[in-house]
Amino acid sequence: MSARLEAEHLYKVFGRKPDQAVGRLREGADREELRADGTTAAVIDASFTVEPGEIFVVMGLSGSGKSTLLRMLNGLLEPTAGRVRFGGQDLTEIGERALREVRSRRISMVFQHFALFPHRSVRDNAAYGLEVQGVPRAERERRADEALALCGLAGWEKSWPDELSGGMQQRVGLARALATDADLLLMDESFSALDPLIRRDMQDQLIELQKSLKKTIVFITHDLNEAMRLGDRIAVMRDGRIVQLGTAEDILIRPANDYVASFIQDVDRSRVLTAGAVMDRELRGDEADCGCETATTATPFTELCAISARVPHAVAVLDGEGTPVGVVRRQRLVGFLGDEQNGPGVCDTPGGQGSGKVMARA
Repeated sequence: MSARLEAEHLYKVFGRKPDQAVGRLREGADREELRADGTTAAVIDASFTVEPGEIFVVMGLSGSGKSTLLRMLNGLLEPTAGRVRFGGQDLTEIGERALREVRSRRISMVFQHFALFPHRSVRDNAAYGLEVQGVPRAERERRADEALALCGLAGWEKSWPDELSGGMQQRVGLARALATDADLLLMDESFSALDPLIRRDMQDQLIELQKSLKKTIVFITHDLNEAMRLGDRIAVMRDGRIVQLGTAEDILIRPANDYVASFIQDVDRSRVLTAGAVMDRELRGDEADCGCETATTATPFTELCAISARVPHAVAVLDGEGTPVGVVRRQRLVGFLGDEQNGPGVCDTPGGQGSGKVMARA
């Protein structure tokens, strides 16, 4: 069973007198002030909780601190201040030996550049974490083969890494993490080195695996499309700080500041939003009974627009029990798309086809 991950007021400062630098940051100093003194504040006061079975995405541009944050979660980097708890265990308090045990059994990492051993077969690469644990050969090969099959690599067990495509090599890296049956997967820009089509295939693979495995996953990316597609929740970082944390819909509808707003300005909202996100909860008159074509709170925005194009009235939104909980009026849909920004919207066509800039999580 996956466990909860908690990060509490994490700081990571590189350079001289890091503890004093944390004190200055808490008193209101900014990153540039510290840099003038030869000190780099990579992560500043980061706090969040990742629930069991959640894909938690940390996104930001290069230098935002996201990879440094990830490495504090499994103890590869020691926080200058703050705590990391996983399954109730304080990882910042345990000794190095105990931390290595946690990393070998409870937390696995999937790297950007595969990190495969060229002199080991695909099976032996997938089994490497189990070998480190001291698992007997027969058992580790069985578990490695099961993980490879989950990742679509059945039949490739005896191949060498250089016989595989980039996407297949990344699947081996994912299989290696899954074979240990770790509770937490840390994925550091794991798909960013892949071609776009292969990258999308890997995203699909992760989504399908998560439906059955329900791992706790922290996924690092600089790609907004990828974050929107994969994340149950997303933390947006800038200059070492988390500037917004929420679902894809939260971030699109209520950006926390101008930086986040500029980050998402080119997103095709029609591929991310649902009826539940855009509905009005206050009904007028008989709007709860407005026609036989209705939507649910989970109805995708494009489908909602198609319904709206077919009926002359507002679209009632029902909950899982069929009770009206809101209504979507056509002007509301047009408002979310933004005529000037997006040009002809999906609501202008009966089929509801958008431009497809961003695909939401399936």
